[in-house]
Amino acid sequence: MSSTTLKYANDFVSFLNASPTPYHAVHNVKAKLTKNGFQELSERDNWPGKVLKGGKYFVTRNASSIIAFTVGEKWAPGNGISIVGAHTDSPCLRIKPVSKRNAEGFIQIGVELYGGGIWHSWFDSDLSVAGRVIVKQDGLFVPKLIDIKKPLLKIPTLAIHLDRDVNKTFEFNKESQLLPIAGLDNAIPEDKKVKSKGGCCEGSELSTEEFQSLNTVVQRHDEQLVELIAKEAGVTVEDIEDFELVLYDHKPATLGGLNDEFIFSARLDNLTSCFTSIEGLVESVTTESLKDENGIRLVSLFDHEEIGSSSAQGADSNFLPNILDRITGLTGDKGESTKPLPFTLESSAKSFFLSSDVAHGIHPNYTGKYESKHKPKLGEGPVIKVNANQRYVTNSPGIVLLKEVAKKAKVPLQLFVVANGSPCGSTIGPILASKTGIRTLDLGNGVLSMHSIRETSSTVDIEKQVALFKSFYDNFTKIEPTIIIDGE
Repeated sequence: MSSTTLKYANDFVSFLNASPTPYHAVHNVKAKLTKNGFQELSERDNWPGKVLKGGKYFVTRNASSIIAFTVGEKWAPGNGISIVGAHTDSPCLRIKPVSKRNAEGFIQIGVELYGGGIWHSWFDSDLSVAGRVIVKQDGLFVPKLIDIKKPLLKIPTLAIHLDRDVNKTFEFNKESQLLPIAGLDNAIPEDKKVKSKGGCCEGSELSTEEFQSLNTVVQRHDEQLVELIAKEAGVTVEDIEDFELVLYDHKPATLGGLNDEFIFSARLDNLTSCFTSIEGLVESVTTESLKDENGIRLVSLFDHEEIGSSSAQGADSNFLPNILDRITGLTGDKGESTKPLPFTLESSAKSFFLSSDVAHGIHPNYTGKYESKHKPKLGEGPVIKVNANQRYVTNSPGIVLLKEVAKKAKVPLQLFVVANGSPCGSTIGPILASKTGIRTLDLGNGVLSMHSIRETSSTVDIEKQVALFKSFYDNFTKIEPTIIIDGE
Protein backbone atom coordinates (compact mmCIF):
# COMPACT_ATOMS: atom_id res chain seq x y z
CA MET A 1 0.00 0.00 0.00
CA SER A 2 1.49 3.34 -1.05
CA SER A 3 2.19 6.22 1.32
CA THR A 4 -0.29 8.34 -0.67
CA THR A 5 -3.03 5.75 -0.17
CA LEU A 6 -2.33 5.65 3.56
CA LYS A 7 -2.34 9.43 3.79
CA TYR A 8 -5.81 9.65 2.24
CA ALA A 9 -7.06 6.91 4.55
CA ASN A 10 -5.57 8.47 7.68
CA ASP A 11 -6.89 11.91 6.74
CA PHE A 12 -10.32 10.33 6.31
CA VAL A 13 -10.08 8.61 9.70
CA SER A 14 -9.23 11.97 11.27
CA PHE A 15 -12.26 13.53 9.54
CA LEU A 16 -14.50 10.73 10.85
CA ASN A 17 -13.28 11.16 14.41
CA ALA A 18 -13.78 14.93 14.26
CA SER A 19 -17.29 14.64 12.78
CA PRO A 20 -19.68 12.87 15.17
CA THR A 21 -22.66 14.91 13.88
CA PRO A 22 -23.67 16.67 10.63
CA TYR A 23 -22.89 20.00 12.33
CA HIS A 24 -19.33 18.90 13.00
CA ALA A 25 -18.97 17.47 9.49
CA VAL A 26 -20.01 20.76 7.90
CA HIS A 27 -17.78 22.71 10.30
CA ASN A 28 -14.79 20.60 9.25
CA VAL A 29 -15.64 20.88 5.56
CA LYS A 30 -15.81 24.66 5.95
CA ALA A 31 -12.37 24.67 7.57
CA LYS A 32 -10.95 22.63 4.68
CA LEU A 33 -12.49 24.95 2.09
CA THR A 34 -11.42 28.13 3.86
CA LYS A 35 -7.86 26.83 4.12
CA ASN A 36 -7.90 26.35 0.35
CA GLY A 37 -9.09 29.83 -0.53
CA PHE A 38 -12.87 29.38 -0.68
CA GLN A 39 -14.99 32.34 0.46
CA GLU A 40 -18.18 32.02 2.49
CA LEU A 41 -21.46 33.41 1.11
CA SER A 42 -24.78 33.86 2.88
CA GLU A 43 -28.26 33.12 1.59
CA ARG A 44 -29.36 36.23 3.48
CA ASP A 45 -27.46 38.44 0.99
CA ASN A 46 -27.74 39.32 -2.67
CA TRP A 47 -24.87 37.84 -4.66
CA PRO A 48 -24.40 40.05 -7.75
CA GLY A 49 -20.85 41.40 -7.61
CA LYS A 50 -19.84 38.82 -5.00
CA VAL A 51 -19.48 35.72 -7.18
CA LEU A 52 -16.79 36.23 -9.80
CA LYS A 53 -15.24 34.19 -12.57
CA GLY A 54 -12.24 32.31 -11.23
CA GLY A 55 -13.68 32.45 -7.70
CA LYS A 56 -14.21 29.71 -5.09
CA TYR A 57 -17.18 29.84 -2.73
CA PHE A 58 -19.35 27.97 -0.24
CA VAL A 59 -22.69 28.51 1.48
CA THR A 60 -24.33 26.61 4.35
CA ARG A 61 -27.90 26.06 5.45
CA ASN A 62 -28.75 25.17 9.06
CA ALA A 63 -25.00 24.57 9.53
CA SER A 64 -25.71 20.93 8.60
CA SER A 65 -25.81 21.22 4.79
CA ILE A 66 -23.22 22.90 2.58
CA ILE A 67 -22.73 23.71 -1.10
CA ALA A 68 -19.26 24.58 -2.42
CA PHE A 69 -18.48 25.65 -5.98
CA THR A 70 -15.90 27.20 -8.24
CA VAL A 71 -16.54 29.34 -11.32
CA GLY A 72 -14.35 28.87 -14.38
CA GLU A 73 -12.83 32.00 -15.90
CA LYS A 74 -14.41 31.09 -19.24
CA TRP A 75 -17.85 30.60 -17.70
CA ALA A 76 -20.81 31.92 -19.70
CA PRO A 77 -24.47 31.86 -18.63
CA GLY A 78 -26.07 28.60 -19.74
CA ASN A 79 -22.89 26.51 -19.57
CA GLY A 80 -22.86 23.17 -17.76
CA ILE A 81 -22.17 22.35 -14.12
CA SER A 82 -20.41 19.25 -12.78
CA ILE A 83 -21.96 18.27 -9.44
CA VAL A 84 -21.16 15.65 -6.82
CA GLY A 85 -23.72 15.24 -4.06
CA ALA A 86 -23.75 13.33 -0.78
CA HIS A 87 -25.31 13.49 2.68
CA THR A 88 -23.93 14.46 6.07
CA ASP A 89 -26.26 12.49 8.37
CA SER A 90 -26.18 8.89 9.63
CA PRO A 91 -28.61 6.73 11.63
CA CYS A 92 -28.25 7.51 15.32
CA LEU A 93 -30.01 8.00 18.64
CA ARG A 94 -31.02 11.57 19.48
CA ILE A 95 -31.66 12.88 22.98
CA LYS A 96 -35.38 13.58 23.40
CA PRO A 97 -36.64 17.12 24.20
CA VAL A 98 -37.52 15.84 27.69
CA SER A 99 -34.95 13.14 28.41
CA LYS A 100 -34.86 12.89 32.20
CA ARG A 101 -35.46 9.28 33.22
CA ASN A 102 -34.87 7.20 36.34
CA ALA A 103 -35.49 3.50 37.03
CA GLU A 104 -34.31 1.08 39.72
CA GLY A 105 -31.65 3.47 40.92
CA PHE A 106 -30.25 4.14 37.43
CA ILE A 107 -30.05 7.55 35.79
CA GLN A 108 -31.27 7.07 32.21
CA ILE A 109 -31.51 9.29 29.14
CA GLY A 110 -34.55 9.26 26.87
CA VAL A 111 -33.58 8.86 23.21
CA GLU A 112 -35.36 8.96 19.87
CA LEU A 113 -34.50 6.84 16.85
CA TYR A 114 -33.14 8.77 13.85
CA GLY A 115 -33.14 6.92 10.53
CA GLY A 116 -33.10 3.18 9.89
CA GLY A 117 -30.27 2.00 12.07
CA ILE A 118 -29.35 -1.57 12.97
CA TRP A 119 -30.32 -0.78 16.54
CA HIS A 120 -29.20 -4.02 18.15
CA SER A 121 -25.62 -3.02 17.22
CA TRP A 122 -25.90 -0.12 19.68
CA PHE A 123 -26.23 -2.42 22.69
CA ASP A 124 -23.12 -2.69 24.91
CA SER A 125 -21.25 0.02 22.99
CA ASP A 126 -19.58 2.89 24.83
CA LEU A 127 -21.61 5.93 23.82
CA SER A 128 -20.79 9.62 24.00
CA VAL A 129 -22.78 12.77 23.22
CA ALA A 130 -22.21 15.51 20.63
CA GLY A 131 -24.18 18.12 18.75
CA ARG A 132 -25.29 21.75 18.70
CA VAL A 133 -26.13 23.86 21.74
CA ILE A 134 -27.93 27.21 21.46
CA VAL A 135 -26.64 29.61 24.12
CA LYS A 136 -27.50 33.14 25.15
CA GLN A 137 -24.51 35.40 24.63
CA ASP A 138 -24.42 39.23 24.72
CA GLY A 139 -28.12 39.46 23.97
CA LEU A 140 -27.89 37.02 21.04
CA PHE A 141 -28.71 33.34 20.69
CA VAL A 142 -25.75 31.59 19.06
CA PRO A 143 -24.82 27.97 18.34
CA LYS A 144 -21.87 26.17 19.87
CA LEU A 145 -20.65 22.73 18.84
CA ILE A 146 -19.90 20.28 21.61
CA ASP A 147 -18.35 16.81 21.72
CA ILE A 148 -18.04 15.43 25.23
CA LYS A 149 -15.57 12.74 24.06
CA LYS A 150 -16.19 10.55 27.07
CA PRO A 151 -17.70 7.04 27.32
CA LEU A 152 -20.79 8.44 29.00
CA LEU A 153 -23.68 6.09 28.26
CA LYS A 154 -24.41 2.41 27.75
CA ILE A 155 -27.38 0.37 26.55
CA PRO A 156 -26.77 -2.94 28.33
CA THR A 157 -28.07 -6.24 26.99
CA LEU A 158 -29.84 -8.70 29.24
CA ALA A 159 -27.65 -11.55 30.51
CA ILE A 160 -28.02 -14.79 28.56
CA HIS A 161 -29.04 -16.55 31.80
CA LEU A 162 -32.22 -14.42 31.83
CA ASP A 163 -32.94 -14.83 28.11
CA ARG A 164 -31.83 -18.22 26.80
CA ASP A 165 -33.32 -17.47 23.35
CA VAL A 166 -31.31 -14.29 22.80
CA ASN A 167 -29.08 -15.93 20.18
CA LYS A 168 -32.11 -17.09 18.19
CA THR A 169 -33.97 -13.82 17.89
CA PHE A 170 -32.74 -10.66 19.53
CA GLU A 171 -35.92 -8.64 19.83
CA PHE A 172 -36.47 -5.61 22.03
CA ASN A 173 -38.87 -2.74 22.64
CA LYS A 174 -37.40 0.34 20.98
CA GLU A 175 -39.07 2.70 23.44
CA SER A 176 -38.45 1.03 26.79
CA GLN A 177 -35.45 -1.25 26.19
CA LEU A 178 -33.22 1.02 24.11
CA LEU A 179 -32.77 3.47 26.99
CA PRO A 180 -29.11 4.19 27.76
CA ILE A 181 -27.95 4.30 31.36
CA ALA A 182 -25.84 7.30 32.35
CA GLY A 183 -25.13 6.70 36.02
CA LEU A 184 -26.36 5.57 39.42
CA ASP A 185 -28.45 7.51 41.88
CA ASN A 186 -26.20 6.40 44.74
CA ALA A 187 -23.15 7.86 42.96
CA ILE A 188 -24.54 11.41 42.75
CA PRO A 189 -22.33 13.76 44.83
CA GLU A 190 -24.08 15.25 47.84
CA ASP A 191 -23.95 18.78 46.43
CA LYS A 192 -25.83 17.58 43.31
CA LYS A 193 -28.77 16.03 45.15
CA VAL A 194 -30.77 19.25 45.61
CA LYS A 195 -33.86 19.20 43.41
CA SER A 196 -34.21 22.04 40.95
CA LYS A 197 -36.96 24.51 41.76
CA GLY A 198 -40.00 24.24 39.53
CA GLY A 199 -38.88 20.87 38.18
CA CYS A 200 -41.19 19.49 35.54
CA CYS A 201 -41.47 16.20 37.36
CA GLU A 202 -42.26 17.77 40.77
CA GLY A 203 -45.48 19.45 39.68
CA SER A 204 -44.48 22.82 41.18
CA GLU A 205 -45.56 26.05 39.57
CA LEU A 206 -43.40 28.99 38.59
CA SER A 207 -44.19 32.48 39.86
CA THR A 208 -45.18 35.27 37.46
CA GLU A 209 -41.64 36.67 37.61
CA GLU A 210 -40.21 33.26 36.68
CA PHE A 211 -42.62 32.54 33.82
CA GLN A 212 -41.13 30.59 30.90
CA SER A 213 -42.87 29.25 27.84
CA LEU A 214 -41.00 25.95 28.25
CA ASN A 215 -39.32 24.31 31.20
CA THR A 216 -35.58 24.92 31.39
CA VAL A 217 -33.03 22.42 30.11
CA VAL A 218 -32.23 21.40 33.69
CA GLN A 219 -35.91 20.68 34.30
CA ARG A 220 -36.14 18.58 31.13
CA HIS A 221 -32.78 16.78 31.27
CA ASP A 222 -30.52 15.27 33.90
CA GLU A 223 -28.74 18.10 35.70
CA GLN A 224 -25.34 16.41 35.65
CA LEU A 225 -25.61 15.85 31.90
CA VAL A 226 -26.51 19.51 31.36
CA GLU A 227 -23.52 20.57 33.44
CA LEU A 228 -21.22 18.44 31.28
CA ILE A 229 -22.73 20.04 28.17
CA ALA A 230 -22.25 23.54 29.59
CA LYS A 231 -18.65 22.82 30.53
CA GLU A 232 -17.89 21.52 27.03
CA ALA A 233 -19.55 24.58 25.46
CA GLY A 234 -17.64 26.93 27.77
CA VAL A 235 -20.82 28.51 29.18
CA THR A 236 -22.92 28.31 32.32
CA VAL A 237 -25.98 26.09 32.62
CA GLU A 238 -28.15 29.22 32.75
CA ASP A 239 -26.79 30.31 29.34
CA ILE A 240 -28.12 27.18 27.59
CA GLU A 241 -31.46 27.73 25.83
CA ASP A 242 -31.79 24.45 23.95
CA PHE A 243 -29.76 21.80 22.15
CA GLU A 244 -29.82 19.12 19.47
CA LEU A 245 -27.60 16.29 20.67
CA VAL A 246 -26.99 12.76 19.45
CA LEU A 247 -25.36 9.67 20.83
CA TYR A 248 -22.40 8.21 18.98
CA ASP A 249 -19.94 5.36 19.30
CA HIS A 250 -17.08 6.56 21.48
CA LYS A 251 -14.69 4.03 19.93
CA PRO A 252 -12.65 5.97 17.36
CA ALA A 253 -12.43 5.20 13.67
CA THR A 254 -9.30 3.27 12.81
CA LEU A 255 -7.45 1.35 10.15
CA GLY A 256 -7.63 -2.41 10.68
CA GLY A 257 -7.05 -5.79 9.10
CA LEU A 258 -3.85 -7.77 8.62
CA ASN A 259 -2.45 -5.14 6.27
CA ASP A 260 -4.46 -2.07 7.29
CA GLU A 261 -6.74 -2.78 4.35
CA PHE A 262 -9.94 -1.94 6.27
CA ILE A 263 -11.45 1.15 7.84
CA PHE A 264 -13.54 0.31 10.91
CA SER A 265 -15.79 3.19 11.93
CA ALA A 266 -19.18 4.66 12.57
CA ARG A 267 -20.73 6.98 9.96
CA LEU A 268 -18.98 5.59 6.87
CA ASP A 269 -22.48 6.08 5.47
CA ASN A 270 -22.07 8.73 4.31
CA LEU A 271 -19.09 10.73 5.52
CA THR A 272 -17.12 8.67 2.99
CA SER A 273 -18.65 10.60 0.11
CA CYS A 274 -18.50 13.93 1.97
CA PHE A 275 -14.74 13.54 2.42
CA THR A 276 -13.92 12.25 -1.07
CA SER A 277 -16.08 14.78 -2.91
CA ILE A 278 -14.55 17.76 -1.11
CA GLU A 279 -11.04 16.37 -1.58
CA GLY A 280 -11.75 15.83 -5.29
CA LEU A 281 -13.08 19.38 -5.72
CA VAL A 282 -10.20 21.01 -3.84
CA GLU A 283 -7.58 19.01 -5.74
CA SER A 284 -9.17 19.84 -9.09
CA VAL A 285 -9.10 23.58 -8.48
CA THR A 286 -5.83 25.20 -9.46
CA THR A 287 -5.21 28.62 -10.93
CA GLU A 288 -4.44 27.03 -14.28
CA SER A 289 -7.47 24.73 -14.28
CA LEU A 290 -9.86 27.61 -13.58
CA LYS A 291 -8.31 29.70 -16.37
CA ASP A 292 -9.31 27.07 -18.93
CA GLU A 293 -12.64 26.10 -17.33
CA ASN A 294 -15.93 27.18 -18.94
CA GLY A 295 -18.14 25.44 -16.38
CA ILE A 296 -18.91 25.46 -12.68
CA ARG A 297 -17.66 22.69 -10.37
CA LEU A 298 -19.93 22.06 -7.39
CA VAL A 299 -20.29 19.81 -4.32
CA SER A 300 -23.62 19.63 -2.45
CA LEU A 301 -23.77 17.90 0.93
CA PHE A 302 -27.24 17.56 2.47
CA ASP A 303 -28.60 16.72 5.89
CA HIS A 304 -31.60 14.42 6.53
CA GLU A 305 -31.11 11.85 3.74
CA GLU A 306 -31.58 9.04 6.25
CA ILE A 307 -35.12 10.24 7.02
CA GLY A 308 -36.29 11.04 3.49
CA SER A 309 -34.62 14.40 2.70
CA SER A 310 -37.84 16.41 3.20
CA SER A 311 -36.62 19.34 5.24
CA ALA A 312 -35.40 22.88 4.66
CA GLN A 313 -31.83 21.59 4.39
CA GLY A 314 -32.46 18.19 2.81
CA ALA A 315 -31.98 17.22 -0.82
CA ASP A 316 -35.74 17.56 -1.34
CA SER A 317 -35.59 21.24 -0.36
CA ASN A 318 -34.96 24.27 -2.56
CA PHE A 319 -31.34 24.59 -1.38
CA LEU A 320 -29.59 23.36 -4.53
CA PRO A 321 -32.17 24.77 -7.01
CA ASN A 322 -31.91 28.18 -5.34
CA ILE A 323 -28.12 28.19 -5.48
CA LEU A 324 -28.24 27.16 -9.15
CA ASP A 325 -30.65 30.04 -9.84
CA ARG A 326 -28.27 32.46 -8.16
CA ILE A 327 -25.13 31.42 -10.03
CA THR A 328 -26.21 30.33 -13.52
CA GLY A 329 -27.18 33.85 -14.55
CA LEU A 330 -23.85 35.39 -13.59
CA THR A 331 -22.15 37.20 -16.43
CA GLY A 332 -19.19 39.51 -16.82
CA ASP A 333 -15.99 39.61 -14.79
CA LYS A 334 -17.68 41.56 -11.98
CA GLY A 335 -20.36 38.97 -11.33
CA GLU A 336 -23.27 40.98 -12.68
CA SER A 337 -26.57 39.13 -12.70
CA THR A 338 -28.87 38.59 -15.64
CA LYS A 339 -32.38 37.17 -15.46
CA PRO A 340 -31.48 33.72 -14.03
CA LEU A 341 -34.29 31.33 -14.92
CA PRO A 342 -33.65 30.76 -18.65
CA PHE A 343 -29.97 30.14 -17.95
CA THR A 344 -30.79 27.75 -15.08
CA LEU A 345 -32.82 25.63 -17.48
CA GLU A 346 -30.14 25.73 -20.17
CA SER A 347 -27.37 24.94 -17.67
CA SER A 348 -29.37 22.08 -16.16
CA ALA A 349 -29.65 20.41 -19.57
CA LYS A 350 -25.86 20.53 -19.93
CA SER A 351 -25.03 19.49 -16.36
CA PHE A 352 -24.47 16.17 -14.62
CA PHE A 353 -24.95 15.05 -11.02
CA LEU A 354 -23.01 12.23 -9.37
CA SER A 355 -25.10 11.09 -6.42
CA SER A 356 -22.54 9.49 -4.14
CA ASP A 357 -23.63 7.25 -1.28
CA VAL A 358 -22.06 4.06 0.01
CA ALA A 359 -22.86 0.79 -1.74
CA HIS A 360 -23.40 -2.79 -0.54
CA GLY A 361 -20.06 -4.59 -0.73
CA ILE A 362 -20.21 -8.38 -1.00
CA HIS A 363 -20.52 -10.03 2.41
CA PRO A 364 -18.65 -13.38 2.43
CA ASN A 365 -21.09 -14.96 4.93
CA TYR A 366 -24.27 -13.97 3.10
CA THR A 367 -23.48 -14.34 -0.60
CA GLY A 368 -26.99 -15.68 -1.25
CA LYS A 369 -28.40 -12.20 -0.52
CA TYR A 370 -26.66 -10.75 -3.60
CA GLU A 371 -27.45 -10.95 -7.30
CA SER A 372 -25.04 -13.59 -8.58
CA LYS A 373 -23.35 -11.38 -11.22
CA HIS A 374 -23.30 -8.19 -9.17
CA LYS A 375 -21.09 -8.67 -6.12
CA PRO A 376 -19.01 -5.52 -5.58
CA LYS A 377 -15.74 -6.17 -3.75
CA LEU A 378 -14.14 -3.92 -1.19
CA GLY A 379 -10.88 -2.48 -2.47
CA GLU A 380 -11.74 -2.74 -6.15
CA GLY A 381 -13.09 0.73 -6.82
CA PRO A 382 -16.32 2.74 -6.70
CA VAL A 383 -19.60 0.97 -7.42
CA ILE A 384 -22.13 2.17 -10.01
CA LYS A 385 -25.60 1.49 -8.62
CA VAL A 386 -28.38 0.52 -11.04
CA ASN A 387 -32.08 -0.13 -10.43
CA ALA A 388 -34.73 -0.62 -13.11
CA ASN A 389 -37.38 0.90 -10.81
CA GLN A 390 -35.38 4.12 -10.45
CA ARG A 391 -34.45 3.73 -6.81
CA TYR A 392 -31.10 4.59 -8.36
CA VAL A 393 -31.31 6.75 -11.49
CA THR A 394 -28.25 5.49 -13.35
CA ASN A 395 -28.71 4.93 -17.09
CA SER A 396 -26.43 4.05 -19.99
CA PRO A 397 -25.42 7.62 -21.03
CA GLY A 398 -24.36 8.24 -17.44
CA ILE A 399 -22.36 5.03 -17.36
CA VAL A 400 -20.63 6.02 -20.60
CA LEU A 401 -19.70 9.41 -19.13
CA LEU A 402 -18.37 7.91 -15.89
CA LYS A 403 -16.40 5.26 -17.80
CA GLU A 404 -14.61 8.01 -19.71
CA VAL A 405 -13.96 9.96 -16.51
CA ALA A 406 -12.63 6.83 -14.77
CA LYS A 407 -10.50 5.86 -17.76
CA LYS A 408 -8.61 9.15 -17.61
CA ALA A 409 -7.93 8.64 -13.87
CA LYS A 410 -7.24 4.89 -14.25
CA VAL A 411 -9.87 4.12 -11.59
CA PRO A 412 -11.63 0.72 -11.79
CA LEU A 413 -15.42 0.69 -11.52
CA GLN A 414 -17.92 -1.98 -10.43
CA LEU A 415 -21.64 -2.51 -11.03
CA PHE A 416 -24.36 -3.33 -8.53
CA VAL A 417 -27.97 -4.43 -8.99
CA VAL A 418 -30.00 -5.68 -6.04
CA ALA A 419 -31.37 -9.24 -6.29
CA ASN A 420 -34.98 -9.40 -7.48
CA GLY A 421 -36.16 -10.84 -4.18
CA SER A 422 -34.64 -8.05 -2.08
CA PRO A 423 -35.84 -4.51 -1.40
CA CYS A 424 -33.69 -1.70 -2.75
CA GLY A 425 -32.63 1.36 -0.82
CA SER A 426 -32.42 4.79 -2.39
CA THR A 427 -30.59 8.07 -1.91
CA ILE A 428 -30.61 11.71 -3.01
CA GLY A 429 -30.11 10.87 -6.71
CA PRO A 430 -33.77 10.29 -7.71
CA ILE A 431 -34.91 13.27 -5.63
CA LEU A 432 -32.58 15.78 -7.26
CA ALA A 433 -32.93 14.29 -10.74
CA SER A 434 -36.69 14.83 -10.62
CA LYS A 435 -36.42 18.22 -8.91
CA THR A 436 -33.84 19.75 -11.28
CA GLY A 437 -34.01 17.67 -14.47
CA ILE A 438 -30.23 17.25 -14.29
CA ARG A 439 -28.92 13.91 -15.55
CA THR A 440 -27.81 11.79 -12.62
CA LEU A 441 -25.86 8.64 -11.81
CA ASP A 442 -25.78 6.84 -8.45
CA LEU A 443 -22.50 5.42 -7.18
CA GLY A 444 -20.53 4.86 -4.00
CA ASN A 445 -17.75 2.96 -2.28
CA GLY A 446 -18.59 -0.51 -1.02
CA VAL A 447 -19.11 -1.06 2.71
CA LEU A 448 -20.14 -3.87 5.03
CA SER A 449 -22.65 -3.57 7.90
CA MET A 450 -24.35 -0.51 6.41
CA HIS A 451 -26.37 1.34 9.10
CA SER A 452 -24.64 -0.49 11.94
CA ILE A 453 -22.97 1.47 14.73
CA ARG A 454 -19.67 0.16 13.25
CA GLU A 455 -19.27 -0.21 9.49
CA THR A 456 -16.36 -1.51 7.42
CA SER A 457 -14.87 -0.21 4.19
CA SER A 458 -11.67 -0.45 2.17
CA THR A 459 -8.63 1.72 2.78
CA VAL A 460 -7.60 1.90 -0.88
CA ASP A 461 -11.08 2.83 -2.10
CA ILE A 462 -10.79 6.27 -0.51
CA GLU A 463 -7.95 7.28 -2.82
CA LYS A 464 -9.75 5.74 -5.81
CA GLN A 465 -12.91 7.76 -5.19
CA VAL A 466 -11.01 11.00 -4.68
CA ALA A 467 -9.22 10.39 -8.00
CA LEU A 468 -12.54 9.66 -9.73
CA PHE A 469 -14.14 12.87 -8.51
CA LYS A 470 -11.08 14.95 -9.38
CA SER A 471 -11.16 13.51 -12.90
CA PHE A 472 -14.89 14.25 -13.14
CA TYR A 473 -14.27 17.92 -12.36
CA ASP A 474 -11.17 18.11 -14.57
CA ASN A 475 -12.74 16.49 -17.63
CA PHE A 476 -16.52 16.95 -17.50
CA THR A 477 -16.79 19.95 -19.81
CA LYS A 478 -14.72 18.14 -22.45
CA ILE A 479 -16.53 14.78 -22.24
CA GLU A 480 -20.14 15.95 -21.83
CA PRO A 481 -20.58 17.44 -25.34
CA THR A 482 -19.46 14.14 -26.90
CA ILE A 483 -22.44 12.17 -25.52
CA ILE A 484 -25.42 13.01 -27.73
CA ILE A 485 -28.86 11.78 -26.63
CA ASP A 486 -31.48 14.50 -27.29
CA GLY A 487 -29.74 16.25 -30.18
CA GLU A 488 -26.91 18.74 -30.42
